Amino acid sequence: MIKVAINGYGTIGKRVADAVAAQKDMKIIGVSKTRPSAEAFIAQQRGYPLYLADLAKKSSCENLGLKVSGNVEDMIKQADIVIDATPGDVGAKNKPVYERLGVKAIFQGGEEHEVAGFSFNSDCNYKDAIGRQFARVVSCNTTGLCRIIQAMDKEYGVAKVRAVMVRRGSDPGEVKKGPIDAVVLNPVTIPSHHGPDVLTVLPHIQIVTMAMIVPTTMMHMHAIQMDLAKQGSRERVIEIIERHPRMGLVRKGTGITSTAELKEYAMDLGRCRADLWENGIFEESISVAGKELYLFQAIHQEADVVVENVDAIRAMMGTVKDPAVSVRMTNEAMGLKAL
Repeated sequence: MIKVAINGYGTIGKRVADAVAAQKDMKIIGVSKTRPSAEAFIAQQRGYPLYLADLAKKSSCENLGLKVSGNVEDMIKQADIVIDATPGDVGAKNKPVYERLGVKAIFQGGEEHEVAGFSFNSDCNYKDAIGRQFARVVSCNTTGLCRIIQAMDKEYGVAKVRAVMVRRGSDPGEVKKGPIDAVVLNPVTIPSHHGPDVLTVLPHIQIVTMAMIVPTTMMHMHAIQMDLAKQGSRERVIEIIERHPRMGLVRKGTGITSTAELKEYAMDLGRCRADLWENGIFEESISVAGKELYLFQAIHQEADVVVENVDAIRAMMGTVKDPAVSVRMTNEAMGLKAL
């Protein structure tokens, strides 16, 4: 049984904790918070031991009925591996602690590639992660890009990718950013960071990305165009997507043409938190003209990296050497079925 600590029980951390708890070969030994919060109460309800970054907050937690098991180092010392789901750049500050305590750690896409020296995606480089002490699971957008690019590269070879990221303004639960009424170029310069981030996983791919932020909280949307090395067909592309364990087709018959409707669909499917762990690729958008492929895909920013973290745990611990086996184990435990 792999003992997993979650350092940072927020948007990603709470989802990874539930995903890990669902696995037959893993156990949550603790989660951390910086202060009392609604999420701390949820952790207690789930039965996850609660640890604090600063024990000076212990009395304020206990006065509210929250049991505190110790500080973050107390938690880490019990773990085989830590999921660092702290805010961006905090993970890099935590790394020396993991090194000193000799524990493996997985960082998130908000950190730079250099924090681990290795960026992970289950489809692309699972076997290269086997036995590593540190890895970084790439961001939600990069994860979605890597999945579709790798699938098409294996079938046809990908000569070049051009992608526009239409990004959500904030997560649904965030209020600190306040109301927004704008389309913000993020960044104004080209390429956006997403293309270079893809290269940390797929260094041979030529890719140019552009990004903007829009006033929505649901999901990101990608407009993708690929130049293939060989002539493709729409039917074959659809077949590849249908067979992929973490890509789903948003079919014409559903009538879904927006991220809001897709999120509602996930809710009606009974998904935990209405999460979509897979790419939501709009079937009607898939177009192949000779060696050119076009499509739209929706990326749920809160969810698609969750399953990647679970696979990264198995790879780094060396308990499952075959990526397909880990992906199947993860998906089955979480009830991930095709859209």
